[in-house]
Amino acid sequence: MTALQEAVPRDAAAPVSGRREALHFALRNGKLLAGAGVVLVLLLLGLIGPLTIDAPPNEYVGPPMQAPSSEYWFGTTTFGQDVFAQFVYGLRTTFAAGLLGGVVASLIGMVVGFLAGFRGGLLDEILNMLTNIVLVIPTLAVLLIINAYLGIRSVVAQAIFIGLTSWPWAARAIRAQTFSLRGRDFVDLARLSGSNTWKIITREIAPNMSSYLLLTFILLFGNSILIASSLDFIGLGPTEGVSLGLMLQNASQWSAMQLGMWWWFIPPGAGITAIVGALYVANVGLDEVFNPKLRET
Repeated sequence: MTALQEAVPRDAAAPVSGRREALHFALRNGKLLAGAGVVLVLLLLGLIGPLTIDAPPNEYVGPPMQAPSSEYWFGTTTFGQDVFAQFVYGLRTTFAAGLLGGVVASLIGMVVGFLAGFRGGLLDEILNMLTNIVLVIPTLAVLLIINAYLGIRSVVAQAIFIGLTSWPWAARAIRAQTFSLRGRDFVDLARLSGSNTWKIITREIAPNMSSYLLLTFILLFGNSILIASSLDFIGLGPTEGVSLGLMLQNASQWSAMQLGMWWWFIPPGAGITAIVGALYVANVGLDEVFNPKLRET
């Protein structure tokens, strides 16, 4: 997180020229363009792909164990299901789980981090204690218990649970940045003008941390995808539909590797790796764009 911390603007108000300068470097940053391009292509495939497929992803549409061909681009499963259909539907579900989980974790992290860093005192101690408690809780174990015993097996519930347990590190990072900004002159002027705490946070502090908040959200987005895929792979994912993690779980359960059906487990594994890897590459590129010390001239 040290590189991210340097991405916070030093000026009180980011001028328009600064935004144009950031856009100039963004359009010339290879890491950002490559990472964003991969994510965009897979996202469009997940959104548009299902519209071009007539049969549901789990329907038996062809001969079993069929290798990739012109008719079945990614082959079929041991039950004759179209792997390509499952892949495009799985992309959409995986993106949805990651996005919702990232949003929930980001919102909680921002609220806790902003309030703790700006108000300080007893509120800071209470929120910091809460953050430390959640931080040391074994997230995956908690999610396993919740999914197994409560029986809530939908994508939305899974993403919300992930978000509720993934925010502590973001809250601590945002708290540190807020603490460093709350003593700036523009914040003191806002206090003197009679602005309340939330108005100062939303109008003065948060805009000056917008680049940092974006980088944090991208990391939470990728982390949510990894956790959701892990839960799906061990059989605690949604009971209906399909995701990339569920594809891996089904391929493992029905011995796709032992049967030499590489077309069943490679696409979902490559899809998860590509999404998360591209998000992190794009994050590094954005860090270089926002941080003048890291920019490539």
